[in-house]
Amino acid sequence: MKKKTLLIVIILLLIAAVFGYNYVYQDHRDISTESAAYTLNAEDLIAEFATDTEIAQSKYLNKTILINGEITAQRNSSVTLNNSIFCSLLEQNPISEKRKISVKGRFIGYDDLLEEIKLDQCTITTN
Repeated sequence: MKKKTLLIVIILLLIAAVFGYNYVYQDHRDISTESAAYTLNAEDLIAEFATDTEIAQSKYLNKTILINGEITAQRNSSVTLNNSIFCSLLEQNPISEKRKISVKGRFIGYDDLLEEIKLDQCTITTN
């Protein structure tokens, strides 16, 4: 009887270990292949954060969004849209400023100090 109980406990522990391992080591998201949960203009997104930062942040946090806007600054592997949306690009992509583009990325937060909306894993979908 003890051997049977011990065997059942070992089997349950193995099953729990397999599920735990699969939960911890999930595949990473590939934002470039995901469909966007939201598609909007840069001005509309900026206006939402100006109205209520907390509601906007909870709405978009960790979501894939597609933003249409104008490049106002560009650095090595990042662009800034409409002076308020910072997009960290997956690849360097030299594009001229003052050009309208669409950028798809994951919303990671809002910087109160710089009043900047931040996205990472961004790809430029139109040039």
